[in-house]
Amino acid sequence: MNSKNNTINLSLNCKGQLIDLSTPKVMGILNITPDSFYDGGLFKDPKSILAQAEKLILEGATFIDIGAYSSRPGADFVSENEELQRIVPVVELILKQFPNVLISIDSFRAKVVRECVDAGAVISNDISAGHLDDQMMKTVGELKIPYIMMHMRGTPQTMQTLTNYNHLINAIYGYFSERIQLAKQHRIMDLVIDPGFGFAKTLSQNYELLGNMAFFQNLNCPMLCGVSRKSMIYKTLDCTAKEALNGTTALNMVSLLNGASILRVHDVKEAMECVKLFNQL
Repeated sequence: MNSKNNTINLSLNCKGQLIDLSTPKVMGILNITPDSFYDGGLFKDPKSILAQAEKLILEGATFIDIGAYSSRPGADFVSENEELQRIVPVVELILKQFPNVLISIDSFRAKVVRECVDAGAVISNDISAGHLDDQMMKTVGELKIPYIMMHMRGTPQTMQTLTNYNHLINAIYGYFSERIQLAKQHRIMDLVIDPGFGFAKTLSQNYELLGNMAFFQNLNCPMLCGVSRKSMIYKTLDCTAKEALNGTTALNMVSLLNGASILRVHDVKEAMECVKLFNQL
């Protein structure tokens, strides 16, 4: 389970700034949604948003991932206009205060990504890998930004009914192979794959996936792992999302050992400690 694979391009070009992923990086989550599973409604005014952004930066986050549409199972639908009204002012607010921070946009809508990049964001993080907006890959290619593509079936509203696979790992591998090929046709140079823990997967499938993450290094893309405080942890431990930090830390280390280059987390300090210990290995 070696995380160093010489054939993988372990760097991202974020508007001219080259981010080296040969040492794993941490992406801090900033949800500006009222209904996210863990921190919904916590960050809804400029003061709380800037305080959280500063906390993520000071604790060591390389990226801040901003989302304005909760993708938890059964999440409420949000219109494109509402998503734009929520997210663009937050991108502008954070970059005015912290001009050097690298902002990732957690959206499956091309227009949202384009407007946020116009406001200064530098990465597209798409839970649907282009399946929910046929303009997404074309847009990302034109914007010349890194693209994080996640494995999911259906939508946040339907995904938990779509968990039947003949062979889970082969199905996900085939999905990424096809989406990577399509992304390259749109001249997307910097690709990151996200196995999509919790998205159209049962609890046991999530652990099967985590145990086989290293296999996806054969796709020659850096991997992002997002298990932070998810139900695969708190249901297994019979606790709540708020009590799932220790479990998150344990699985973050497993994901690093299995080849993750980016940890997407709510708790940056603890994830950075994981990375430091991993680097000592």
